[in-house]
Amino acid sequence: MVRCIVPLLAGIFAAQSFTGDSHVLIVSGIGGQAQYSEAFYRWGASMFDAAKERLGLPAANVVYLSERPERDPERIHARSTKDNVEKAFDDLARRVAPNDRIFILLIGHGSGSGAESRFNLPGPDISATELAAQLDKFPTQTVVLVNTASASGDFVPVLSGPNRVLVTATKTGFERNETVFGEFFVEAFASDGADTDKDNRVSILEAFTYARREVTRRYEDSNRLLTEHALLDDNGDGEGSTEPDAAAADGALARTVFLDQRGVMTRDATSGDSVLVALYNEKRELETRIAELTNLKSQMEQTVYETELETVLVELALKNREIRAREGRN
Repeated sequence: MVRCIVPLLAGIFAAQSFTGDSHVLIVSGIGGQAQYSEAFYRWGASMFDAAKERLGLPAANVVYLSERPERDPERIHARSTKDNVEKAFDDLARRVAPNDRIFILLIGHGSGSGAESRFNLPGPDISATELAAQLDKFPTQTVVLVNTASASGDFVPVLSGPNRVLVTATKTGFERNETVFGEFFVEAFASDGADTDKDNRVSILEAFTYARREVTRRYEDSNRLLTEHALLDDNGDGEGSTEPDAAAADGALARTVFLDQRGVMTRDATSGDSVLVALYNEKRELETRIAELTNLKSQMEQTVYETELETVLVELALKNREIRAREGRN
């Protein structure tokens, strides 16, 4: 059976590699107090700048909605009301291509109550159920939604689905204290510390891992009990993982999703090393195979799935070793 399924997978993987543009929608909700409004604006502005300057996205592909658009009209497109958020989703749905990547970043406060969990906006809030309806407008695209709000964990089972990466700052709706996860998740794209495999790109999995680590460090440094435990779900089962790994339940898709437009050629093009170009391209293909294999898990026998996944993970490890050797890294 393994031999029968390999050609099928290879065809799917080949068709989906190296395609699609990235689109970023940043929604900074109501702060309530000046200190939170300031922090939420700062994180949103930092992500906006990173998307355009570090990730190379065209201006038309980055939209920032915030509580006070008059504060920064060069960055902020409109006020982050529910109507404007829904309009931004409609505009995206009209513009995106079938294989594009949609990245939604929610910065603010929230409340947990299952399907009726809320993300707080100026005026009426938006619920998890209402957000799910918005995400349904992107049936073929890869969607990443990051909810950095308090009590955001309840959004995972409501929004989970195929080709979706969900990240929440908390693991349940009962973790209701203000969160700092958003600061460090944005920092992962705005600085160099999250690129653990040193390929000059930051995947969603790398950003999540970096932010989770830095959140723990922040609490330890201030001698406080950790009151936020981030989750990542990318296999569509509605159950997030606090420590995702490509070989486990979650993490395979997130490790293959990048927001930059420059692709795997960034380092290679400057080096002029055609062998390195080929190695990075082969690495990307293996990462895509892992993500697609994970999506097919429910259609495969468990032993076949595990055998296939292990094979590709070993190939990826060997490919990373080749890349490090070619670049003169240990």
